[in-house]
Amino acid sequence: MRDITARRLSRLHIALYRASRGLLGRRLVRNDMLLLTTTGSRTGRRHTVPLLYLHDDEKLVVIASWGGRPRHPQWYTNLVANPQVTVQVRSSRWRARARTASPDERAVWWPRVLAAYKGYRLYESNTDRVIPVVFLEPPSP
Repeated sequence: MRDITARRLSRLHIALYRASRGLLGRRLVRNDMLLLTTTGSRTGRRHTVPLLYLHDDEKLVVIASWGGRPRHPQWYTNLVANPQVTVQVRSSRWRARARTASPDERAVWWPRVLAAYKGYRLYESNTDRVIPVVFLEPPSP
């Protein structure tokens, strides 16, 4: 899928998700979806993307695959520069802290990621980069 098409579909997904308080757009390819808002690393503006997520205890897990493109998605670059993010799951919104899984954590999570959505295997085969696994955790007190 071309980048421009992906961006247009994302904007539509975000609009439907927000307008319906997560009733529309909450599931895609048999997985739950959230909205992640990051702060632009260069612009300082807020950017929102819909992402498939997994969960474990108090943290949510998202994948910076960008369809197997050679570069990381911009939302990932943004959260590396500023890990303070906003998460929306259905009608609930909260602040979280994002962090990239360590190699050991990724080794544990990657099989779970592949089990959740087989497309990640194709994305992984299309790129030379290691696709980051990202934890969205409650902010430190």
